[in-house]
Amino acid sequence: MAEAERLSKPSEFDLPAEEIVSAAVDIFREEGLDAVSMRSVSSRLGVSPVPLYSRVGNKEALVDAIADRLLADLAPPSNDDEVWTAYAARWAGALRARLQLARDSRLILSVGRDAYVEASRPLIEAMRKGGLPADGAVQACRLIMWATVGFGAVEGGAAPPGKPRQGRSGGDPGGVTAADIDELFRIHIRYLIEGIARDHQSENTLRRSPDNRRGVNE
Repeated sequence: MAEAERLSKPSEFDLPAEEIVSAAVDIFREEGLDAVSMRSVSSRLGVSPVPLYSRVGNKEALVDAIADRLLADLAPPSNDDEVWTAYAARWAGALRARLQLARDSRLILSVGRDAYVEASRPLIEAMRKGGLPADGAVQACRLIMWATVGFGAVEGGAAPPGKPRQGRSGGDPGGVTAADIDELFRIHIRYLIEGIARDHQSENTLRRSPDNRRGVNE
């Protein structure tokens, strides 16, 4: 009987990788990234650590999988009548919100992650529809992404002021409140997007100028 049960029991090596990642994400949310290890995940699943190595690789690969899970499908849907600047602001806000869930900078400071690349596609498409050239759209997307990721990494360590005082958001040298951080992010991204749009407009104006067209035709 025991032999029959052993033979009918699924092998630990058949454990789906998604189930392993889900257990790792649960541990991360409950105890933080330092608590995530091959041993803690295997203990959570009731298996030995051996099948985890064969299914997901090493600890570094597991951390990458956690980040990809937390950052998956983060780009908001775009509206057909929405200008690219408005979409870019919403996109940056959605990225920041997802980064706040990740919390740990070790999970978010790798902008080559597949989730970031995938998330960039709708933003680049919106920029291309808005008239930006292909390389300009990629550059602009990268600027907004890096600015948002960098902000997300820094804001987690921001300290509140000892005694809040009236003034500009973020203007208190003693620290920042949560409301200050939100406003600083809106200003940060608005300045960046407005600068990108202004540069694009200047480039278009230069290309359409009579002197420039004459130089091209000569």
